[in-house]
Amino acid sequence: MSEAARLLSRDRQSSVDTIATAAGVSRATFYRAFPSRAQLLRALKVQPEPDTRQRVLDASIRVLATQTLADLSMDALASQAGVSRANLYRLFPGKTALFKAILLAYSPFEPVMGVFARAADRPPEEVIPEIVLTAYRTVAGHTGIVRTLLLEVTSMTPEVAQAFAETGLRAFGTFAHYLAGQMAAGRLQRMHPMLAVQSLVGGVMFHLLAAPVMSQATVDVPAGEDAIMQFANLWLRGMRPEATNRGS
Repeated sequence: MSEAARLLSRDRQSSVDTIATAAGVSRATFYRAFPSRAQLLRALKVQPEPDTRQRVLDASIRVLATQTLADLSMDALASQAGVSRANLYRLFPGKTALFKAILLAYSPFEPVMGVFARAADRPPEEVIPEIVLTAYRTVAGHTGIVRTLLLEVTSMTPEVAQAFAETGLRAFGTFAHYLAGQMAAGRLQRMHPMLAVQSLVGGVMFHLLAAPVMSQATVDVPAGEDAIMQFANLWLRGMRPEATNRGS
């Protein structure tokens, strides 16, 4: 906390990586102490960054709804956000830094990493529902933003690929590592851990993106946390080791 206070007094934009490095601890140790950067700020009684940063992020989401990151003009973005070009580049030196900030602000990657940092060797029956609920609560009501980010990530342009590697891939890798440990302990059936990750994330993502469309077509689709928990419980039942034995 002392290192964080020192850094934040000079630069309100200091990231989790910067704070952890200055304190001589890992990201995992940081997240065990603080589930998110926002909670650290609250513990230090530090006000969040001036609204300039948020205005830029909000403007970025509006722009990305109609054009790709590759086509985005940083000068035009500065104008949209009502900030100077110099201030924009001070906050975000380039598109990679900008998209990384967008992913951290609007995706569930950082909150989910916080859950895994606290998970240790807790069983899947405890961790998986917490992961699913954390991710859902982060993006609930923002399916338009989720769709925008998903389209950008699948484009895999150099700027996007680098930003995703530092956020999304790290989160998916941590998830897979946790599942591999649970499989080795005999708590989950054995399969490629990344396929296990996809089997859970894929269903939840499709539900989030498709539910608004189906509801407009007068298709009755359950929604909310109860519906999301059904995905978690279904996944847990299918991944039990005895489920494999019954099928053999």
